[in-house]
Amino acid sequence: MTEKTTAPSGPEITDAGEPGGRPILEIRDLEITFTTGSGDFKAVRDAHLKIMPGETLAIVGESGSGKSTTALAAIGLLPNNGRVTGGQILLDGEDVAHAHEKRLIELRGNTIGMVPQDPMSNLNPVWKIGYQVRETLKANGRPDGPADVARALADAGLPDAERRAKQFPHEFSGGMRQRALIAIGLACAPKLLIADEPTSALDVTVQRKILDHLQTMTAELGTSVLLITHDLGLAAERADKVVVMYQGRVVEAGPSLELLRNPLHPYTQRLVAKAPSLASRRIQVAKEAGIEASDLLTSSDEAKERAAEKAEATAVGAVESEVVPAAKAAVPTDDALIVENLTKVFKLRTGVGRGTDFTAVDDVSFRVPRGTTTAIVGESGSGKSTVAQMVLQLLKPTSGRIVFDGIDTATLDRRQLFAFRRRVQPIFQDPYGSLDPMYNIYRTIEEPLRTHKIGDRASRELKVRELLDQVALPQSAMQRYPNELSGGQRQRVAIARALALDPEVIICDEAVSALDVLVQAQVLNLLADLQERLGLTYLFITHDLAVVRQIADSVCVMERGRLVETGTTDSVFDSPQQEYTRALLDAIPGGKLLLPPEVA
Repeated sequence: MTEKTTAPSGPEITDAGEPGGRPILEIRDLEITFTTGSGDFKAVRDAHLKIMPGETLAIVGESGSGKSTTALAAIGLLPNNGRVTGGQILLDGEDVAHAHEKRLIELRGNTIGMVPQDPMSNLNPVWKIGYQVRETLKANGRPDGPADVARALADAGLPDAERRAKQFPHEFSGGMRQRALIAIGLACAPKLLIADEPTSALDVTVQRKILDHLQTMTAELGTSVLLITHDLGLAAERADKVVVMYQGRVVEAGPSLELLRNPLHPYTQRLVAKAPSLASRRIQVAKEAGIEASDLLTSSDEAKERAAEKAEATAVGAVESEVVPAAKAAVPTDDALIVENLTKVFKLRTGVGRGTDFTAVDDVSFRVPRGTTTAIVGESGSGKSTVAQMVLQLLKPTSGRIVFDGIDTATLDRRQLFAFRRRVQPIFQDPYGSLDPMYNIYRTIEEPLRTHKIGDRASRELKVRELLDQVALPQSAMQRYPNELSGGQRQRVAIARALALDPEVIICDEAVSALDVLVQAQVLNLLADLQERLGLTYLFITHDLAVVRQIADSVCVMERGRLVETGTTDSVFDSPQQEYTRALLDAIPGGKLLLPPEVA
Protein backbone atom coordinates (compact mmCIF):
# COMPACT_ATOMS: atom_id res chain seq x y z
CA MET A 1 0.00 0.00 0.00
CA THR A 2 1.27 3.42 -0.90
CA GLU A 3 1.81 5.97 1.82
CA LYS A 4 -0.46 9.03 1.73
CA THR A 5 1.28 12.33 2.30
CA THR A 6 0.58 16.03 2.21
CA ALA A 7 2.91 19.00 2.31
CA PRO A 8 2.80 22.60 1.12
CA SER A 9 5.78 22.10 -1.15
CA GLY A 10 4.32 19.03 -2.84
CA PRO A 11 4.46 15.46 -1.55
CA GLU A 12 6.01 12.55 -3.33
CA ILE A 13 4.14 9.30 -3.67
CA THR A 14 6.48 6.65 -2.41
CA ASP A 15 6.34 3.07 -3.58
CA ALA A 16 7.00 1.48 -0.22
CA GLY A 17 5.52 -1.98 -0.09
CA GLU A 18 4.96 -2.13 -3.85
CA PRO A 19 6.58 -4.60 -6.22
CA GLY A 20 9.99 -3.50 -7.40
CA GLY A 21 10.61 -2.04 -10.81
CA ARG A 22 11.22 1.24 -12.56
CA PRO A 23 8.34 3.74 -12.81
CA ILE A 24 7.02 4.29 -16.31
CA LEU A 25 6.76 8.00 -15.41
CA GLU A 26 8.37 9.87 -12.56
CA ILE A 27 8.19 13.63 -12.13
CA ARG A 28 10.57 15.28 -9.69
CA ASP A 29 10.51 18.92 -8.52
CA LEU A 30 8.85 19.99 -11.79
CA GLU A 31 8.56 23.71 -12.48
CA ILE A 32 6.80 25.08 -15.58
CA THR A 33 6.88 28.77 -16.50
CA PHE A 34 4.79 30.68 -19.02
CA THR A 35 5.87 33.97 -20.58
CA THR A 36 2.99 36.48 -20.57
CA GLY A 37 2.59 40.14 -21.40
CA SER A 38 2.98 41.00 -17.73
CA GLY A 39 6.04 38.80 -17.16
CA ASP A 40 6.83 35.20 -16.30
CA PHE A 41 4.19 33.12 -14.54
CA LYS A 42 4.99 29.84 -12.77
CA ALA A 43 2.08 27.56 -13.54
CA VAL A 44 3.56 24.44 -11.87
CA ARG A 45 5.95 24.41 -8.91
CA ASP A 46 7.77 21.56 -7.17
CA ALA A 47 5.45 18.89 -8.57
CA HIS A 48 6.12 15.22 -7.77
CA LEU A 49 4.37 12.07 -8.96
CA LYS A 50 5.21 8.49 -9.88
CA ILE A 51 3.35 5.94 -12.04
CA MET A 52 4.34 2.27 -12.01
CA PRO A 53 3.82 -0.08 -14.99
CA GLY A 54 0.17 -1.12 -15.37
CA GLU A 55 -0.98 1.45 -12.82
CA THR A 56 -3.62 4.19 -13.15
CA LEU A 57 -2.92 7.49 -11.43
CA ALA A 58 -5.36 10.40 -11.46
CA ILE A 59 -4.49 14.08 -11.11
CA VAL A 60 -7.42 16.01 -9.66
CA GLY A 61 -7.90 19.76 -9.39
CA GLU A 62 -9.91 22.71 -10.60
CA SER A 63 -9.23 24.64 -13.80
CA GLY A 64 -5.89 26.43 -13.56
CA SER A 65 -4.47 24.04 -10.96
CA GLY A 66 -1.74 22.85 -13.35
CA LYS A 67 -2.92 19.28 -13.89
CA SER A 68 -3.21 19.44 -17.70
CA THR A 69 -0.04 21.53 -17.94
CA THR A 70 1.88 18.83 -16.05
CA ALA A 71 0.56 16.15 -18.41
CA LEU A 72 1.37 18.19 -21.52
CA ALA A 73 4.93 18.67 -20.28
CA ALA A 74 5.30 14.90 -19.97
CA ILE A 75 4.47 14.42 -23.66
CA GLY A 76 6.33 17.55 -24.81
CA LEU A 77 3.27 19.48 -25.97
CA LEU A 78 3.47 22.68 -23.93
CA PRO A 79 2.34 25.85 -25.75
CA ASN A 80 5.03 27.99 -27.36
CA ASN A 81 5.09 30.40 -24.42
CA GLY A 82 5.53 27.58 -21.88
CA ARG A 83 8.74 25.85 -20.86
CA VAL A 84 10.11 23.52 -18.20
CA THR A 85 12.32 25.66 -15.93
CA GLY A 86 13.15 23.12 -13.27
CA GLY A 87 13.01 19.47 -12.23
CA GLN A 88 12.95 16.21 -14.16
CA ILE A 89 10.43 14.24 -16.22
CA LEU A 90 11.62 10.64 -16.31
CA LEU A 91 9.75 8.66 -18.99
CA ASP A 92 10.70 5.00 -18.69
CA GLY A 93 13.93 6.15 -17.04
CA GLU A 94 14.80 8.80 -19.68
CA ASP A 95 14.71 12.50 -18.73
CA VAL A 96 12.58 14.16 -21.41
CA ALA A 97 12.14 17.53 -19.69
CA HIS A 98 14.43 19.19 -22.22
CA ALA A 99 14.48 16.51 -24.93
CA HIS A 100 14.89 17.51 -28.57
CA GLU A 101 11.69 17.64 -30.62
CA LYS A 102 12.92 14.79 -32.83
CA ARG A 103 13.27 12.52 -29.80
CA LEU A 104 9.84 13.50 -28.48
CA ILE A 105 8.28 12.61 -31.83
CA GLU A 106 9.94 9.17 -31.61
CA LEU A 107 8.47 8.64 -28.13
CA ARG A 108 4.94 9.76 -28.97
CA GLY A 109 2.73 6.90 -30.07
CA ASN A 110 4.90 3.92 -29.14
CA THR A 111 5.97 4.97 -25.62
CA ILE A 112 3.43 7.62 -24.65
CA GLY A 113 -0.01 8.29 -26.11
CA MET A 114 -2.74 10.81 -25.37
CA VAL A 115 -6.51 11.08 -25.43
CA PRO A 116 -7.34 14.82 -25.37
CA GLN A 117 -10.42 16.40 -23.83
CA ASP A 118 -12.51 17.83 -26.66
CA PRO A 119 -12.99 15.35 -29.51
CA MET A 120 -14.54 17.84 -31.92
CA SER A 121 -11.58 20.24 -31.79
CA ASN A 122 -8.96 17.47 -31.75
CA LEU A 123 -10.19 15.59 -34.82
CA ASN A 124 -9.55 17.20 -38.20
CA PRO A 125 -13.03 17.96 -39.60
CA VAL A 126 -11.96 17.60 -43.25
CA TRP A 127 -10.25 14.22 -42.83
CA LYS A 128 -12.09 10.93 -42.55
CA ILE A 129 -11.74 9.09 -39.26
CA GLY A 130 -9.92 6.18 -40.86
CA TYR A 131 -7.32 8.48 -42.43
CA GLN A 132 -6.56 10.00 -39.01
CA VAL A 133 -6.08 6.57 -37.44
CA ARG A 134 -3.94 5.47 -40.40
CA GLU A 135 -1.78 8.58 -40.01
CA THR A 136 -0.94 7.56 -36.44
CA LEU A 137 -0.12 3.97 -37.40
CA LYS A 138 2.03 5.05 -40.35
CA ALA A 139 3.96 7.66 -38.33
CA ASN A 140 4.96 4.97 -35.82
CA GLY A 141 5.95 2.31 -38.34
CA ARG A 142 2.92 0.10 -37.75
CA PRO A 143 0.88 -1.78 -40.39
CA ASP A 144 -1.61 0.78 -41.69
CA GLY A 145 -3.88 -0.99 -44.14
CA PRO A 146 -7.69 -0.70 -44.08
CA ALA A 147 -7.96 -3.85 -41.97
CA ASP A 148 -5.48 -2.46 -39.42
CA VAL A 149 -7.41 0.82 -39.20
CA ALA A 150 -10.71 -1.03 -38.78
CA ARG A 151 -9.16 -3.25 -36.09
CA ALA A 152 -7.98 -0.21 -34.11
CA LEU A 153 -11.45 1.35 -34.26
CA ALA A 154 -13.15 -1.93 -33.38
CA ASP A 155 -10.82 -2.40 -30.41
CA ALA A 156 -11.96 1.03 -29.15
CA GLY A 157 -15.56 -0.20 -29.20
CA LEU A 158 -16.80 1.35 -32.46
CA PRO A 159 -19.37 -0.92 -34.15
CA ASP A 160 -19.21 -1.46 -37.91
CA ALA A 161 -15.64 -0.15 -37.90
CA GLU A 162 -14.99 -0.54 -41.63
CA ARG A 163 -17.91 1.71 -42.52
CA ARG A 164 -17.20 4.17 -39.72
CA ALA A 165 -13.62 4.59 -40.91
CA LYS A 166 -14.99 6.18 -44.10
CA GLN A 167 -17.01 8.81 -42.23
CA PHE A 168 -16.10 12.33 -41.08
CA PRO A 169 -16.06 13.50 -37.44
CA HIS A 170 -19.30 15.49 -37.79
CA GLU A 171 -21.08 12.23 -38.66
CA PHE A 172 -20.15 10.76 -35.26
CA SER A 173 -21.86 11.32 -31.92
CA GLY A 174 -19.80 12.72 -29.03
CA GLY A 175 -19.21 9.25 -27.62
CA MET A 176 -18.16 7.86 -30.99
CA ARG A 177 -15.71 10.72 -31.53
CA GLN A 178 -14.21 10.01 -28.11
CA ARG A 179 -13.81 6.34 -29.02
CA ALA A 180 -12.02 7.41 -32.22
CA LEU A 181 -9.56 9.43 -30.12
CA ILE A 182 -9.03 6.42 -27.84
CA ALA A 183 -8.33 4.30 -30.94
CA ILE A 184 -5.72 6.85 -32.06
CA GLY A 185 -4.16 7.07 -28.58
CA LEU A 186 -3.88 3.30 -28.12
CA ALA A 187 -3.28 2.28 -31.75
CA CYS A 188 0.46 1.80 -31.16
CA ALA A 189 0.11 0.13 -27.73
CA PRO A 190 2.00 2.83 -25.74
CA LYS A 191 3.46 2.11 -22.32
CA LEU A 192 1.75 5.23 -20.90
CA LEU A 193 -1.55 6.84 -21.90
CA ILE A 194 -2.47 10.37 -20.84
CA ALA A 195 -6.26 10.73 -20.69
CA ASP A 196 -7.06 14.43 -20.25
CA GLU A 197 -10.71 14.76 -19.15
CA PRO A 198 -11.58 12.06 -21.71
CA THR A 199 -15.29 11.95 -20.90
CA SER A 200 -16.11 15.29 -19.25
CA ALA A 201 -18.48 16.36 -22.05
CA LEU A 202 -20.33 13.03 -22.24
CA ASP A 203 -23.44 11.63 -20.60
CA VAL A 204 -22.85 9.45 -17.54
CA THR A 205 -23.92 6.24 -19.29
CA VAL A 206 -21.70 6.91 -22.31
CA GLN A 207 -18.93 7.99 -19.93
CA ARG A 208 -19.16 4.71 -18.05
CA LYS A 209 -19.09 2.59 -21.22
CA ILE A 210 -16.06 4.43 -22.58
CA LEU A 211 -14.14 4.33 -19.30
CA ASP A 212 -14.95 0.63 -18.88
CA HIS A 213 -13.66 -0.05 -22.37
CA LEU A 214 -10.58 2.11 -21.84
CA GLN A 215 -9.86 0.23 -18.62
CA THR A 216 -10.21 -3.13 -20.40
CA MET A 217 -7.96 -2.08 -23.28
CA THR A 218 -5.19 -0.67 -21.08
CA ALA A 219 -5.29 -3.78 -18.87
CA GLU A 220 -4.92 -6.04 -21.93
CA LEU A 221 -2.04 -3.95 -23.28
CA GLY A 222 -0.40 -3.46 -19.88
CA THR A 223 -0.57 0.31 -20.41
CA SER A 224 -0.24 2.73 -17.48
CA VAL A 225 -2.75 5.59 -17.40
CA LEU A 226 -2.39 9.19 -16.25
CA LEU A 227 -5.99 10.33 -15.84
CA ILE A 228 -6.70 14.06 -15.64
CA THR A 229 -10.07 14.98 -14.12
CA HIS A 230 -11.82 17.49 -11.87
CA ASP A 231 -14.21 14.84 -10.49
CA LEU A 232 -12.79 13.24 -7.37
CA GLY A 233 -15.50 10.57 -7.38
CA LEU A 234 -14.51 9.51 -10.89
CA ALA A 235 -10.83 9.54 -9.92
CA ALA A 236 -11.39 7.39 -6.84
CA GLU A 237 -13.47 4.89 -8.80
CA ARG A 238 -11.02 4.53 -11.71
CA ALA A 239 -7.53 5.14 -10.32
CA ASP A 240 -5.19 3.27 -8.00
CA LYS A 241 -3.68 6.51 -6.71
CA VAL A 242 -4.81 10.14 -6.70
CA VAL A 243 -2.70 13.30 -6.80
CA VAL A 244 -4.46 16.55 -5.84
CA MET A 245 -3.13 19.77 -7.40
CA TYR A 246 -3.96 23.30 -6.27
CA GLN A 247 -2.48 26.52 -7.63
CA GLY A 248 0.30 24.68 -9.42
CA ARG A 249 1.39 22.50 -6.50
CA VAL A 250 0.73 18.93 -5.46
CA VAL A 251 -0.95 19.36 -2.08
CA GLU A 252 -1.91 15.75 -1.35
CA ALA A 253 -1.35 12.30 -2.79
CA GLY A 254 -2.10 8.70 -1.92
CA PRO A 255 -4.26 5.63 -2.57
CA SER A 256 -7.59 6.77 -3.95
CA LEU A 257 -10.02 5.35 -1.40
CA GLU A 258 -7.82 6.27 1.55
CA LEU A 259 -7.51 9.83 0.31
CA LEU A 260 -11.27 10.00 -0.19
CA ARG A 261 -12.09 8.72 3.28
CA ASN A 262 -9.44 10.71 5.12
CA PRO A 263 -8.47 13.87 3.21
CA LEU A 264 -5.81 15.87 5.04
CA HIS A 265 -5.37 19.08 3.05
CA PRO A 266 -8.19 21.69 3.30
CA TYR A 267 -8.46 21.89 -0.49
CA THR A 268 -8.91 18.10 -0.77
CA GLN A 269 -11.54 18.27 1.95
CA ARG A 270 -13.40 20.88 -0.09
CA LEU A 271 -13.22 18.70 -3.23
CA VAL A 272 -14.59 15.70 -1.32
CA ALA A 273 -17.37 17.80 0.21
CA LYS A 274 -18.45 19.47 -3.03
CA ALA A 275 -18.17 16.75 -5.68
CA PRO A 276 -21.79 16.07 -6.80
CA SER A 277 -21.12 12.36 -7.37
CA LEU A 278 -19.80 11.99 -3.81
CA ALA A 279 -22.60 14.11 -2.36
CA SER A 280 -25.12 11.81 -4.04
CA ARG A 281 -23.34 8.79 -2.61
CA ARG A 282 -23.26 10.35 0.89
CA ILE A 283 -27.00 10.96 0.75
CA GLN A 284 -27.59 7.32 -0.24
CA VAL A 285 -25.36 6.03 2.57
CA ALA A 286 -27.01 8.41 5.05
CA LYS A 287 -30.46 7.11 4.19
CA GLU A 288 -29.27 3.52 4.54
CA ALA A 289 -27.88 4.44 7.98
CA GLY A 290 -31.14 6.08 9.06
CA ILE A 291 -29.77 9.63 8.88
CA GLU A 292 -32.05 12.32 7.48
CA ALA A 293 -30.72 13.03 3.98
CA SER A 294 -32.31 16.49 4.05
CA ASP A 295 -29.55 17.61 6.40
CA LEU A 296 -27.05 16.97 3.60
CA LEU A 297 -28.98 18.71 0.82
CA THR A 298 -28.58 22.24 -0.43
CA SER A 299 -31.83 23.68 0.91
CA SER A 300 -34.62 22.56 3.21
CA ASP A 301 -38.26 21.84 2.38
CA GLU A 302 -39.34 24.68 4.70
CA ALA A 303 -37.22 27.13 2.74
CA LYS A 304 -38.81 26.00 -0.52
CA GLU A 305 -42.29 26.41 1.00
CA ARG A 306 -41.42 30.00 1.92
CA ALA A 307 -40.10 30.53 -1.61
CA ALA A 308 -43.33 29.18 -3.08
CA GLU A 309 -45.39 31.64 -1.04
CA LYS A 310 -43.26 34.54 -2.30
CA ALA A 311 -43.53 33.30 -5.89
CA GLU A 312 -47.32 33.04 -5.75
CA ALA A 313 -47.66 36.55 -4.38
CA THR A 314 -45.46 37.85 -7.20
CA ALA A 315 -47.26 35.84 -9.86
CA VAL A 316 -50.76 37.13 -9.04
CA GLY A 317 -49.86 40.73 -9.82
CA ALA A 318 -47.74 39.81 -12.81
CA VAL A 319 -50.49 37.78 -14.47
CA GLU A 320 -52.96 40.66 -14.25
CA SER A 321 -50.58 43.32 -15.55
CA GLU A 322 -48.25 41.57 -17.95
CA VAL A 323 -49.34 38.47 -19.83
CA VAL A 324 -53.05 38.92 -20.58
CA PRO A 325 -55.61 41.71 -20.22
CA ALA A 326 -57.39 41.82 -16.85
CA ALA A 327 -60.61 40.51 -18.37
CA LYS A 328 -58.84 37.31 -19.46
CA ALA A 329 -56.52 36.88 -16.48
CA ALA A 330 -56.39 33.30 -15.24
CA VAL A 331 -56.41 32.42 -11.57
CA PRO A 332 -52.89 31.30 -10.60
CA THR A 333 -52.59 27.64 -9.78
CA ASP A 334 -50.16 25.75 -7.55
CA ASP A 335 -48.29 24.78 -10.72
CA ALA A 336 -46.12 27.36 -12.44
CA LEU A 337 -45.86 25.15 -15.54
CA ILE A 338 -48.04 22.38 -16.90
CA VAL A 339 -46.89 20.42 -19.95
CA GLU A 340 -49.55 18.23 -21.56
CA ASN A 341 -49.01 15.66 -24.33
CA LEU A 342 -46.13 17.66 -25.80
CA THR A 343 -44.82 16.34 -29.13
CA LYS A 344 -42.21 17.68 -31.53
CA VAL A 345 -41.61 16.14 -34.95
CA PHE A 346 -38.76 17.31 -37.18
CA LYS A 347 -38.59 16.80 -40.93
CA LEU A 348 -35.23 15.26 -41.89
CA ARG A 349 -33.94 15.28 -45.45
CA THR A 350 -32.75 11.87 -46.64
CA GLY A 351 -32.00 12.85 -50.22
CA VAL A 352 -33.12 15.06 -53.06
CA GLY A 353 -36.88 15.41 -52.79
CA ARG A 354 -37.04 12.85 -50.01
CA GLY A 355 -37.50 13.21 -46.27
CA THR A 356 -38.56 11.43 -43.13
CA ASP A 357 -40.15 12.36 -39.83
CA PHE A 358 -38.10 12.27 -36.64
CA THR A 359 -40.01 12.46 -33.36
CA ALA A 360 -37.71 14.25 -30.89
CA VAL A 361 -40.35 14.59 -28.15
CA ASP A 362 -43.20 12.11 -27.95
CA ASP A 363 -46.32 12.78 -25.84
CA VAL A 364 -44.56 14.25 -22.78
CA SER A 365 -46.59 15.47 -19.79
CA PHE A 366 -45.43 16.83 -16.41
CA ARG A 367 -46.07 19.63 -13.91
CA VAL A 368 -43.68 22.05 -12.21
CA PRO A 369 -45.05 23.18 -8.81
CA ARG A 370 -44.47 26.83 -7.99
CA GLY A 371 -41.31 27.63 -6.01
CA THR A 372 -39.76 24.18 -6.53
CA THR A 373 -37.15 22.57 -8.80
CA THR A 374 -38.10 19.94 -11.35
CA ALA A 375 -35.25 18.19 -13.15
CA ILE A 376 -35.50 16.60 -16.60
CA VAL A 377 -32.73 14.04 -17.02
CA GLY A 378 -31.62 11.79 -19.83
CA GLU A 379 -28.85 11.08 -22.29
CA SER A 380 -28.01 13.29 -25.25
CA GLY A 381 -30.75 12.90 -27.83
CA SER A 382 -33.40 12.05 -25.25
CA GLY A 383 -35.34 15.23 -26.06
CA LYS A 384 -34.87 17.11 -22.79
CA SER A 385 -33.38 20.27 -24.33
CA THR A 386 -36.06 20.24 -27.04
CA VAL A 387 -38.67 20.31 -24.29
CA ALA A 388 -36.88 23.29 -22.71
CA GLN A 389 -36.84 25.17 -26.04
CA MET A 390 -40.58 24.59 -26.48
CA VAL A 391 -41.29 25.80 -22.94
CA LEU A 392 -39.26 28.92 -23.73
CA GLN A 393 -41.29 29.36 -26.95
CA LEU A 394 -38.12 29.06 -29.04
CA LEU A 395 -39.62 26.03 -30.83
CA LYS A 396 -43.23 25.53 -31.79
CA PRO A 397 -44.69 22.19 -30.61
CA THR A 398 -46.13 19.85 -33.22
CA SER A 399 -48.93 19.02 -30.80
CA GLY A 400 -49.76 19.28 -27.11
CA ARG A 401 -49.81 22.37 -24.96
CA ILE A 402 -47.74 24.30 -22.45
CA VAL A 403 -49.69 26.06 -19.71
CA PHE A 404 -47.93 28.86 -17.84
CA ASP A 405 -49.76 30.21 -14.82
CA GLY A 406 -53.06 28.84 -16.12
CA ILE A 407 -52.65 30.21 -19.67
CA ASP A 408 -51.95 28.17 -22.81
CA THR A 409 -48.83 29.79 -24.25
CA ALA A 410 -49.94 28.89 -27.79
CA THR A 411 -52.72 31.52 -27.47
CA LEU A 412 -50.37 34.40 -26.66
CA ASP A 413 -50.17 37.18 -29.20
CA ARG A 414 -46.96 39.07 -29.94
CA ARG A 415 -47.36 41.53 -27.07
CA GLN A 416 -48.29 38.84 -24.59
CA LEU A 417 -45.39 36.64 -25.73
CA PHE A 418 -43.01 39.56 -25.15
CA ALA A 419 -44.38 39.86 -21.60
CA PHE A 420 -44.12 36.06 -21.15
CA ARG A 421 -40.39 36.20 -21.91
CA ARG A 422 -39.99 38.67 -19.06
CA ARG A 423 -41.40 36.12 -16.62
CA VAL A 424 -39.60 33.02 -17.97
CA GLN A 425 -35.85 33.29 -18.48
CA PRO A 426 -33.12 30.81 -19.55
CA ILE A 427 -29.63 30.03 -18.26
CA PHE A 428 -27.76 28.20 -21.00
CA GLN A 429 -25.09 25.53 -20.75
CA ASP A 430 -22.09 27.29 -22.21
CA PRO A 431 -20.99 30.42 -20.33
CA TYR A 432 -18.49 31.06 -23.13
CA GLY A 433 -21.01 31.00 -25.97
CA SER A 434 -24.05 32.57 -24.28
CA LEU A 435 -22.35 35.92 -23.56
CA ASP A 436 -21.54 38.43 -26.32
CA PRO A 437 -17.73 38.86 -26.28
CA MET A 438 -18.13 42.47 -27.52
CA TYR A 439 -20.36 43.49 -24.58
CA ASN A 440 -18.89 44.33 -21.20
CA ILE A 441 -20.60 42.83 -18.16
CA TYR A 442 -22.64 45.96 -17.44
CA ARG A 443 -24.11 46.03 -20.96
CA THR A 444 -24.71 42.26 -20.89
CA ILE A 445 -26.83 42.45 -17.73
CA GLU A 446 -28.48 45.75 -18.66
CA GLU A 447 -29.57 44.62 -22.12
CA PRO A 448 -32.81 42.86 -21.01
CA LEU A 449 -33.79 45.97 -19.04
CA ARG A 450 -33.30 48.18 -22.11
CA THR A 451 -35.10 45.69 -24.36
CA HIS A 452 -38.15 45.72 -22.07
CA LYS A 453 -37.86 49.53 -21.53
CA ILE A 454 -37.49 49.24 -17.77
CA GLY A 455 -36.27 52.34 -15.92
CA ASP A 456 -33.87 55.07 -16.95
CA ARG A 457 -30.08 54.80 -17.23
CA ALA A 458 -29.48 55.59 -13.54
CA SER A 459 -32.04 53.07 -12.27
CA ARG A 460 -30.74 50.40 -14.65
CA GLU A 461 -27.19 50.90 -13.40
CA LEU A 462 -28.43 50.59 -9.81
CA LYS A 463 -30.26 47.37 -10.77
CA VAL A 464 -27.11 45.92 -12.37
CA ARG A 465 -25.14 46.67 -9.20
CA GLU A 466 -27.81 44.93 -7.11
CA LEU A 467 -27.75 41.90 -9.41
CA LEU A 468 -23.96 41.62 -9.18
CA ASP A 469 -24.30 41.65 -5.40
CA GLN A 470 -26.94 38.90 -5.59
CA VAL A 471 -24.64 36.61 -7.56
CA ALA A 472 -21.59 37.48 -5.41
CA LEU A 473 -19.60 39.33 -8.08
CA PRO A 474 -17.74 42.57 -7.36
CA GLN A 475 -19.20 45.73 -8.88
CA SER A 476 -15.79 46.36 -10.45
CA ALA A 477 -16.66 43.51 -12.84
CA MET A 478 -19.11 45.78 -14.70
CA GLN A 479 -16.42 47.18 -16.97
CA ARG A 480 -14.79 43.83 -17.69
CA TYR A 481 -15.45 41.57 -20.68
CA PRO A 482 -16.35 37.84 -20.74
CA ASN A 483 -12.83 36.79 -21.79
CA GLU A 484 -11.50 38.39 -18.59
CA LEU A 485 -13.64 36.17 -16.36
CA SER A 486 -13.40 32.54 -15.29
CA GLY A 487 -16.04 29.99 -16.33
CA GLY A 488 -17.76 30.21 -12.95
CA GLN A 489 -17.81 34.01 -13.07
CA ARG A 490 -19.28 33.92 -16.58
CA GLN A 491 -22.06 31.64 -15.42
CA ARG A 492 -22.77 34.01 -12.52
CA VAL A 493 -23.11 36.81 -15.07
CA ALA A 494 -25.55 34.63 -17.05
CA ILE A 495 -27.57 34.08 -13.86
CA ALA A 496 -27.55 37.84 -13.12
CA ARG A 497 -28.80 38.53 -16.66
CA ALA A 498 -31.59 35.97 -16.21
CA LEU A 499 -32.62 37.64 -12.92
CA ALA A 500 -32.60 41.17 -14.38
CA LEU A 501 -36.30 41.07 -15.31
CA ASP A 502 -37.39 39.54 -11.96
CA PRO A 503 -38.66 36.30 -13.58
CA GLU A 504 -40.70 33.68 -11.81
CA VAL A 505 -39.47 30.65 -13.77
CA ILE A 506 -35.90 29.98 -14.86
CA ILE A 507 -35.04 27.22 -17.34
CA CYS A 508 -31.53 25.94 -16.55
CA ASP A 509 -30.30 23.97 -19.58
CA GLU A 510 -27.18 22.09 -18.44
CA ALA A 511 -26.30 25.26 -16.49
CA VAL A 512 -23.46 23.70 -14.48
CA SER A 513 -22.22 20.85 -16.67
CA ALA A 514 -19.30 22.87 -18.10
CA LEU A 515 -17.96 23.89 -14.67
CA ASP A 516 -15.43 22.40 -12.26
CA VAL A 517 -16.90 20.68 -9.20
CA LEU A 518 -16.08 23.51 -6.77
CA VAL A 519 -17.46 26.17 -9.10
CA GLN A 520 -20.40 23.87 -9.83
CA ALA A 521 -21.14 23.60 -6.12
CA GLN A 522 -20.95 27.39 -5.73
CA VAL A 523 -23.42 27.93 -8.59
CA LEU A 524 -25.81 25.26 -7.25
CA ASN A 525 -25.72 26.84 -3.80
CA LEU A 526 -26.32 30.26 -5.38
CA LEU A 527 -29.34 28.95 -7.33
CA ALA A 528 -30.78 27.37 -4.17
CA ASP A 529 -30.22 30.58 -2.17
CA LEU A 530 -31.85 32.71 -4.88
CA GLN A 531 -34.81 30.33 -4.98
CA GLU A 532 -35.31 30.72 -1.24
CA ARG A 533 -34.96 34.51 -1.26
CA LEU A 534 -36.80 35.33 -4.50
CA GLY A 535 -39.35 32.51 -4.76
CA LEU A 536 -38.07 31.20 -8.08
CA THR A 537 -39.25 28.09 -9.91
CA TYR A 538 -36.61 26.06 -11.75
CA LEU A 539 -36.87 23.63 -14.65
CA PHE A 540 -33.43 22.03 -14.53
CA ILE A 541 -32.22 20.20 -17.66
CA THR A 542 -29.25 17.90 -17.05
CA HIS A 543 -27.69 14.52 -17.80
CA ASP A 544 -26.01 14.39 -14.37
CA LEU A 545 -28.16 12.63 -11.78
CA ALA A 546 -25.62 13.42 -9.05
CA VAL A 547 -26.45 17.11 -9.48
CA VAL A 548 -30.17 16.30 -9.52
CA ARG A 549 -29.94 14.64 -6.11
CA GLN A 550 -28.59 17.87 -4.63
CA ILE A 551 -30.97 20.42 -6.10
CA ALA A 552 -34.23 18.89 -7.37
CA ASP A 553 -37.57 18.24 -5.66
CA SER A 554 -38.94 16.06 -8.46
CA VAL A 555 -37.45 14.25 -11.44
CA CYS A 556 -38.63 13.44 -14.97
CA VAL A 557 -36.57 10.81 -16.80
CA MET A 558 -36.57 10.94 -20.61
CA GLU A 559 -35.42 8.26 -23.05
CA ARG A 560 -35.59 8.64 -26.84
CA GLY A 561 -38.15 11.41 -26.67
CA ARG A 562 -40.50 9.73 -24.20
CA LEU A 563 -41.02 10.32 -20.50
CA VAL A 564 -40.30 6.93 -18.93
CA GLU A 565 -40.37 7.76 -15.21
CA THR A 566 -41.43 10.61 -12.92
CA GLY A 567 -41.52 11.08 -9.18
CA THR A 568 -39.98 12.84 -6.23
CA THR A 569 -36.20 12.86 -6.16
CA ASP A 570 -36.07 10.42 -3.25
CA SER A 571 -38.50 7.98 -4.86
CA VAL A 572 -36.66 7.95 -8.19
CA PHE A 573 -33.27 7.50 -6.55
CA ASP A 574 -34.37 4.99 -3.90
CA SER A 575 -36.83 2.93 -5.95
CA PRO A 576 -36.29 3.42 -9.69
CA GLN A 577 -38.98 1.61 -11.65
CA GLN A 578 -37.39 1.54 -15.11
CA GLU A 579 -34.24 -0.26 -16.23
CA TYR A 580 -33.12 2.91 -18.04
CA THR A 581 -33.32 4.93 -14.80
CA ARG A 582 -31.36 2.25 -12.96
CA ALA A 583 -28.69 2.40 -15.67
CA LEU A 584 -28.42 6.19 -15.28
CA LEU A 585 -28.08 5.85 -11.49
CA ASP A 586 -25.53 3.05 -11.75
CA ALA A 587 -23.42 5.20 -14.06
CA ILE A 588 -22.93 8.01 -11.50
CA PRO A 589 -19.13 8.17 -10.90
CA GLY A 590 -18.25 6.96 -7.42
CA GLY A 591 -21.75 5.61 -6.89
CA LYS A 592 -20.45 2.29 -5.55
CA LEU A 593 -17.73 3.68 -3.28
CA LEU A 594 -17.92 2.76 0.37
CA LEU A 595 -18.13 6.19 2.00
CA PRO A 596 -19.34 7.14 5.48
CA PRO A 597 -22.13 9.78 5.31
CA GLU A 598 -20.11 12.19 7.48
CA VAL A 599 -17.25 12.45 4.96
CA ALA A 600 -17.15 16.14 4.05
